[in-house]
Amino acid sequence: MRTYAIGDLQGCAHEAQLLLDHIIEDAKGDARILFVGDLINRGPDSLTALRRMKALSEASGGKVEALLGNHDLHLIAVAVGAQSASRTDTLDGILAAPDRDELIDWLRRRPLAMFVDAHLLVHAGVAAQWDVAQTMALAAEVEAVLRGDGWIDFLRQMYGNEPNHWDDSLAGVDRLRCIVNALTRMRLCEPDGSMDFKHKESESGPEGSGLIPWFDLPQRRTANVTVVFGHWSALGLILRPNLVGLDSGCVWGGKLTAVCLDDRRLLQVDCPEYREHSGKK
Repeated sequence: MRTYAIGDLQGCAHEAQLLLDHIIEDAKGDARILFVGDLINRGPDSLTALRRMKALSEASGGKVEALLGNHDLHLIAVAVGAQSASRTDTLDGILAAPDRDELIDWLRRRPLAMFVDAHLLVHAGVAAQWDVAQTMALAAEVEAVLRGDGWIDFLRQMYGNEPNHWDDSLAGVDRLRCIVNALTRMRLCEPDGSMDFKHKESESGPEGSGLIPWFDLPQRRTANVTVVFGHWSALGLILRPNLVGLDSGCVWGGKLTAVCLDDRRLLQVDCPEYREHSGKK
């Protein structure tokens, strides 16, 4: 069985189906398929994308799974009134759907990190202080809250840019918020690992800012494993020995990308420019 990771769909349901068809053909019908998050929003058909992923996952016997991305969490929060919708959202179809509650319930039970065949999969990034074991343990802390009775109360407190630096002594909502921000929002960091959330429009910070991509922090403890992530369309496709970046800007007129984790073979689908690129995701 071959394992494939797929970048951000963002509601591009048609392109997702084309790519899935390519994967099934490439794998001769026996594939494990892992989505790195942001199944929905900004694209033209978030409802179909979410329904299809839910159905595939439930019928797959564990072979199809999707991580939670920042847009997925945003949908969950909007659906329960814990966050206001944005003018750029394309979530109305989901919010008005007769199966909305079932879709939201399935989505909030998705993982925030996966470790599969020596690959660590996250939506955005991994704090420099975390190794694989701690990343998985911290992701599990948030997952337990999202799947528990207090999930709506947590969503009401989840948003915010502080604390922006991990410390093992963090507790309560501050701890959970920092975990969520690293795994679903992080791009650029200060040299000490503090997360920056102001600069979203390029692959680097302003000249002289000292900001660097989270994965280039020299003290990063996951440098000895391959990290697979999405979330950062300004970077485009990244293939390094121990790093795979899969957000190739599907919704912005780029490509929807899958990589076979067994041999790094790429499968891609060209996408229309559903949204004019502002650099912000």
